[in-house]
Amino acid sequence: MKKTNPLNNLDRKILRELQRNGRTTFSELAKRVGLSTSPCLERVRRMEREGIINGYTALLNPQFLDAALIVFVQIRLTRTSQDIFERFKKAATKLEEVQECYLISGNFDYLIKARVSNMESYRKFLGSTLLTLPDVQESTSYVVMELVKETLALPVQT
Repeated sequence: MKKTNPLNNLDRKILRELQRNGRTTFSELAKRVGLSTSPCLERVRRMEREGIINGYTALLNPQFLDAALIVFVQIRLTRTSQDIFERFKKAATKLEEVQECYLISGNFDYLIKARVSNMESYRKFLGSTLLTLPDVQESTSYVVMELVKETLALPVQT
């Protein structure tokens, strides 16, 4: 995304507050950053238009949704060419269990973060889904034993 206007300190304060609580009212947000409501609202709308703010979401507790087990999976493809990458990406993005998927450098081609209910469901997901994706040659799985930190917040420097 092209950066049209550099962010000033007020914009950065707004972004930090919105990352803490995206449901805060504009009047509360304005108070926290030292602005009146209208200029604060205009800054937020501008950052939305410019793509600095991509959206808002609810963070759900995976314990209540049968998605408590986190697994990272390294995937190596049979060959590395643009058409194979495209086929794999298209298939991987359709999988609900896949939260994140990265094309990486190194010994493997992709790194996937998946959430499932338990080890049995992961075994099924791996065997009947991940390993059947286009051009998958092999995989290595890392099961998370303890979640130490998880955040979507980006560092916002002033």
